[in-house]
Amino acid sequence: MDNETQATTGENKESIKRGIYILPNLITASSLFAGFYSLVATLNADYKMAAIAIFISAVCDGLDGKVARLTGSTSKFGVEFDSLADLVAFGVTPAFLMYAWALRPFGRLGWVAAFLFLICAALRLARFNVQVDTVESKRFVGLPTPASACMVAATVMLFYHFGWPSSYKKLAILGLIYLLAFLNVSNFRYNSFKDPAFIKRQPFGFLLLAVVLLIVVVAEPAIMIFSELLLYILSGPIDFVVTWPRRRRLEKAVHKGREALNR
Repeated sequence: MDNETQATTGENKESIKRGIYILPNLITASSLFAGFYSLVATLNADYKMAAIAIFISAVCDGLDGKVARLTGSTSKFGVEFDSLADLVAFGVTPAFLMYAWALRPFGRLGWVAAFLFLICAALRLARFNVQVDTVESKRFVGLPTPASACMVAATVMLFYHFGWPSSYKKLAILGLIYLLAFLNVSNFRYNSFKDPAFIKRQPFGFLLLAVVLLIVVVAEPAIMIFSELLLYILSGPIDFVVTWPRRRRLEKAVHKGREALNR
C-alpha cells in the first residue's frame, strides 16, 4: 500500500471516528427501508403496495442529497451509503417486482430481462459515482435509476388503474424492461432539474401551468405520473436526435481545427 492510499485510509477512519451526520443518512435509510418493504410486498403478491413503496423510496432519495447540501452535512460516507441504498431500491426491488408481476411466464427470457435491468442499474450507479466530478451537473448521462424504477412502478399502477391483468400485452412489458435497461447505460442526456434557474423568479404563466399540472395529476395520478415519466424517458433519445446536426457541425469544426494545428 503506497503512502497516498495509507493517508486516504487514515482520513476515512478519522472521519468515521468523528461521527456521521444523522439527518441525511436517516433519510437514505428510509429510502432503503421503502425499497425493502417493496420486496416484502412483492413476496406477498401485493404489487400495488410494492409500486407505491418504490415511489416513496424515490421521494426519500431526492430529499437526502438536498438536505445534506442545505445543512452542510455532505460526506463520503453518505455518498457511498446512498449509492448502495439506490442499488437495492432502484435495482433489485423493481427487477424483482417486474419478474414476479409479469415476466415469470416468459421463463428464461423473463428472468434474464429482470437481471439485465438490475445489472444496468448497477453499472449506471457505478458510472455516476466515477463521473460525478467531471460531468455537467445540469444533465445526467444515461437514464437515472430512480426514474427507471419509478417507470416500473408507474406501469404497475397504470394496470391496476384500468383493471388490466398483468398478462395484458406481456410483450410490451418485456420490451419496456429491455428499453429501460438500455437507457440506463446509454449516453443519452437527461435533465437533472438541478439548474438554479428553476428556483429563481419566473413568469406568472409558469405558476398557472404548475397549478394546472398539479390539479391534473391529483385528478388522475396513475395516468399522469405514467405519462410524465414516459415523456421524461423519451426526452433523452429525442434530444439526441434533435441536437445531432449541431453536434456534427461542432465535431467537424474541432477536426478542422486540429488539422490546421498539425500543419
